[in-house]
Amino acid sequence: MTNDATPSPLYASLLGETAKIDWQDLERFFAQGKLLSVARDFDLVSVAEAIASDDTERVTQWLSAGHVERMQPATASDYAERKPELWAVVVSPWVCVQERG
Repeated sequence: MTNDATPSPLYASLLGETAKIDWQDLERFFAQGKLLSVARDFDLVSVAEAIASDDTERVTQWLSAGHVERMQPATASDYAERKPELWAVVVSPWVCVQERG
């Protein structure tokens, strides 16, 4: 989201496409290597917006710091076992996912 109080049109669009999802519906994206895990303390939609906007600098910073990463096998196994509340948004070819709750 931009620094002012009004979200960008892209942010608003991505927010409208963000939804709660079950792990079983995400497993195929994990198998394809297209699932990005977003840290709980980050705004999922802002991350998706940065990816969609090709904001390489911000995305690279988040990747380097571990705030955004390709879904790790251990995390995938944990999600399959626990079935936590997950939210996701598609930024093709990626699916950004975040555990909530």
